[in-house]
Amino acid sequence: MSAETDIHVTKDKVFDPTFGLNSHMLGVIVAVIAVVITILLFVLWQRRQNARRGVLILGLCDAGKTLVFSRLLYNRHILTHTSIRENCGELIVNSGYLRVIDIPGHERVRFKFFDQYKAIARGIIFVIDATTIQKEIRDAAELLYTILTDAAIVSAAPRVLVLCNKQDQTLAKGSQVVKSLLEKELNLLRSTKASQLSSIEGSTAQVTLGTPDKEFQFAQLAPISVEFAEGCAFNSTPETQAELKSVHKWVASIA
Repeated sequence: MSAETDIHVTKDKVFDPTFGLNSHMLGVIVAVIAVVITILLFVLWQRRQNARRGVLILGLCDAGKTLVFSRLLYNRHILTHTSIRENCGELIVNSGYLRVIDIPGHERVRFKFFDQYKAIARGIIFVIDATTIQKEIRDAAELLYTILTDAAIVSAAPRVLVLCNKQDQTLAKGSQVVKSLLEKELNLLRSTKASQLSSIEGSTAQVTLGTPDKEFQFAQLAPISVEFAEGCAFNSTPETQAELKSVHKWVASIA
């Protein structure tokens, strides 16, 4: 008597990436994942924005930076001298706050503090002595060039306000004159810097200021926005207080 043998053939299971879910359920899951990713990206962006709450006040020595700082935060006039350290304070704006940092103007220390705080820069107030700008135009343009071509600044694209200070004095130049002087000097400076870099063998690529084949204009720096304003931080008369309102308005606009 012969025995019958049952032979069972088993098929290898093929991996199903849908886990047996229908198309409707898959669509819901994909949508939920997309929403979660969007929320996470928004939170990360918001944290980055909140981290950049700094307003840096920069400029040459004796331009009036510390006085602008004092008037901006405390609305009071103080006797100032050449600073060797930064001044910091918090300004409440639009139910939020900004951290205002007055960077020393002395060339030996200014870049030490600029490098320390540039990562949090939401805005930059570049203070110019409008009475001496013609004889200091080279130094002012050099400093502004360094700021505007800094890789961290270019990447973050903070808003920049050039404040033409000391408008209470008769020899002070207006904002349009200062803007024209700076554009011409920055155009020359850009050519000089480009020639210096091309003469250095193996020099690394640098951030270019504006459009190389055109005469320099501040409008070329987008997305960095450069605005100009006139003011006087020294006196506390109603007239000069009104002039400083443009600075307060600008600060409120970036908060």
